[in-house]
Amino acid sequence: MTTSAAGQPLIPQPPATVTALRQAVAQISPVALPAFTRELDLAADQSRQGSDLAPLRRFIAQWAAYVHIQRQPHLASELRRWEDAAESGDAAQARRAASEIGRLLDAAHAALAKRWQ
Repeated sequence: MTTSAAGQPLIPQPPATVTALRQAVAQISPVALPAFTRELDLAADQSRQGSDLAPLRRFIAQWAAYVHIQRQPHLASELRRWEDAAESGDAAQARRAASEIGRLLDAAHAALAKRWQ
């Protein structure tokens, strides 16, 4: 991952397209590319089978939120810290971690919704 100056995002938030999101993931979190590709294939298959674009829309929203978080080092670090805490084995800690992860994801989706209005 590249570094940012003074807490600035590593890259601008890309448009909500598969191509732009793939390029962003490749730049800020290349280890996530296999998951991106697997999930894209699954969403495309589900969309074809159901003649419905909802799975692709969910995929784009999910990965746009991922990029929103990962392009901001302080948010990415906070998310990793809570993900690690969720795996601690302590039920109370896992519940708190799940709540905080949900808060981060909700904030990312809300920020993107404002941007897309």
